[in-house]
Amino acid sequence: MIEIVQEPNSILRLVSKEVPIDSIKTDSIKKVISDMKLSLSSQEDGVAIAAPQIGINLRIFVVSKKASKQFNSDMTFLNPEIIRIGKNKVEISEGCLSVRWKYGIVKRSLTATVKAYNEDGNVFVISGRGLLAQIFQHEIDHLNGTLFIDKAKNLENIPPEINVKK
Repeated sequence: MIEIVQEPNSILRLVSKEVPIDSIKTDSIKKVISDMKLSLSSQEDGVAIAAPQIGINLRIFVVSKKASKQFNSDMTFLNPEIIRIGKNKVEISEGCLSVRWKYGIVKRSLTATVKAYNEDGNVFVISGRGLLAQIFQHEIDHLNGTLFIDKAKNLENIPPEINVKK
């Protein structure tokens, strides 16, 4: 499994490069997506991951099937862009697999619509509300070199509870 890159690694601050459309179905891109899915599945609390989080400077993110009832499997977004964003915003708790155990309050739109390519190179559009909209915004921030801690207030360190056998 590829380790998840941690802040302050500089790759997390780069604007990711677009995936050339004619390379979407290549073995190298399939490997990146496979590595992302494997890294994401290794994290019990993870709901999505962006390519920079495994050290790859490409505009790809994967959303876990556990993030939405509308997904039968993990969903891959290549060259995603937000094409519609709701005006209504909410303050919501957020964390990140690359800023482990820090959490804060981020203002996010309640709804977001993304246009992207899937693993077969086909364009699709999907709208999300609540957690899914938050994920879209968080992951596209990653692809633009922005971390949630840049926007968050009330940042706290909340390490995982240590399981102590009695």
